[in-house]
Amino acid sequence: MSVYRKTQYLAEVTWLGHVPASKDSLRAEAVETLDLGFAGDRGARHEGENRPSCSRVTMLYPKGTEIRNVRQLTILSAEEMADIAEGVGLDVLDPRLLGASIVLKGIPDFTHVPPSSRLQAPSGLTLTIDMENLPCHLPAREIEADEPGHGKAFKSAANGRRGVTAWVERPGALALGDRLELFVPAQRGWEPELSLDV
Repeated sequence: MSVYRKTQYLAEVTWLGHVPASKDSLRAEAVETLDLGFAGDRGARHEGENRPSCSRVTMLYPKGTEIRNVRQLTILSAEEMADIAEGVGLDVLDPRLLGASIVLKGIPDFTHVPPSSRLQAPSGLTLTIDMENLPCHLPAREIEADEPGHGKAFKSAANGRRGVTAWVERPGALALGDRLELFVPAQRGWEPELSLDV
């Protein structure tokens, strides 16, 4: 019996980006393909099978502790990006400014897809969603640099719409126009109050 359930959703890859590790900025460069290995996007800012822990996990580890890298990629939804653009007062929001690795179209409420869901390409390439990517000041800074007066609204406009972080479970190539199937864990939502009587 499978621990995953195939959904009806098929997401189209509408944009791909590479964030060079050599840059101080999270600004991405648009590319037509990504060749993704177990460590993610080769030469990218978030490449690696392991990484030093950051402020997102300080409740668990001292900053800089070596941990598994489950945020190799930043995946955003084209539909949610349109909502963010409206929230910051722009007609269109450039994914380069958000440090995007992949922009997908076709999965509603994408930022809240369950953690551990899989996105699978016809080639077999499989990406595992870690969790929601919370808005931070870095994209706001990039937006402000290109579109003065619009960056300050980013964090509130992107709340609940910033996409997800993900890691490569099965390597392969990804190209513009590819379609990814969404698989979600076949389990009920966590309800700890049900176990209180045990």
